[in-house]
Amino acid sequence: MAALVKRVGLGTRPLLPVVQAWDLDARRWVRALRRSPVKVLFPSGEVVERKLDPGKQPRKAAAEASPREQRQKQQIQGPASQTPSTWEESGLRYDKAFPGDKRLSSVMTIVKSRPFREKQGKILLEGRRLIADALKAGAVPQIFFFSRLEYIKELPIEKLKGVSLIKVKFEDIKDWSDLVTPQGIMGIFAKPDHVKMTYPETQLRHTLPISLICDNLRDPGNLGTILRSAAGAGCIKVLLTKGCVDAWEPKVLRAGMGAHFQVPIINNLDWEAVPDHLPTDTRVYVADNCGLYVQAQAQRSNKASDYGWVRDQRPLKFHEYEEEDLESGASQCWLPELEVQSYDSDWTEAPAAVVIGGETHGVSLESLQLAESTGGGRLLIPVVPGVDSLNSAMAASILLFEGKRQLRVR
Repeated sequence: MAALVKRVGLGTRPLLPVVQAWDLDARRWVRALRRSPVKVLFPSGEVVERKLDPGKQPRKAAAEASPREQRQKQQIQGPASQTPSTWEESGLRYDKAFPGDKRLSSVMTIVKSRPFREKQGKILLEGRRLIADALKAGAVPQIFFFSRLEYIKELPIEKLKGVSLIKVKFEDIKDWSDLVTPQGIMGIFAKPDHVKMTYPETQLRHTLPISLICDNLRDPGNLGTILRSAAGAGCIKVLLTKGCVDAWEPKVLRAGMGAHFQVPIINNLDWEAVPDHLPTDTRVYVADNCGLYVQAQAQRSNKASDYGWVRDQRPLKFHEYEEEDLESGASQCWLPELEVQSYDSDWTEAPAAVVIGGETHGVSLESLQLAESTGGGRLLIPVVPGVDSLNSAMAASILLFEGKRQLRVR
């Protein structure tokens, strides 16, 4: 009988658990307590609106309002969106080059060619510091090759708009670079125009009324060092006549250490155009001892280098003149008569221009004629007899900083 009662009890048990009404109401009230009511309705009919904290909003409302707020912030902060502060906001993109891409190697080869640079007006810059100086001075970039993305991110974002960015392997840059330890970034720029460049304000404040004229300078390392000295001394400008090495050659750029973007450089000038680029009433002084031929003959010295810093070899033009009139003894008349004065004498009374000649070919006849026509002279740096010459870059540094010393004393 007991077993029968148990079976009946099992049969009458409901399949689903029965939930009491009071249990449902309790759960409903618990959920209500967790919510943040917007309005409270009292039994008397009074309605009280509850003010929420600015940071506490209903989840659904916050989710719906966030896109709107973002759009409003973008409208309010319009100028900020136009000048993004991060790489991601700027929307810049770069391409990856395939290993051994011949197109890139051909571009680099062409850019390193002087005829191409002069015809297309493009130059090649290598290294983060040199590229940063160029961008700061207003040079216009066209293509950047880099091996690591952080090298590009170091550059000003606003300067990269419209520039082709190509990521390459470091091995490729190593093949193209002239450096022993490449820095992983190279750039092709439009050839800078000295009129459109923005030179450092400190450089402009310390500019001196001294110009530098380079004549027959063909060694890239010497020219780069001379440009660096010209920027350090505070020259107004540097003029390069035809026959000089290209100022934008990679070796000159490397030796210049950023001087190209600190002092105006005017390249590939004819001597007829040189006076047009000099200030009014400028006196031209030649740092060369070829004109000392008269003194050398008078004192019967076997080496003209005993009387100055330039090499013993005189320009071929002078040799031709001398051979023609050697028997008559009138070779001196072919050379302009220029006064010789010591480099430390006062030669900066008026705006001055110093002509530096190459060590192999010396200065040209045109430079001596220009010095004579402007009332200038020859600046002599004495050296110990027997010493062949001073380096042209060293001589230029001595003269430029001597001129700076004279102007500071005055």
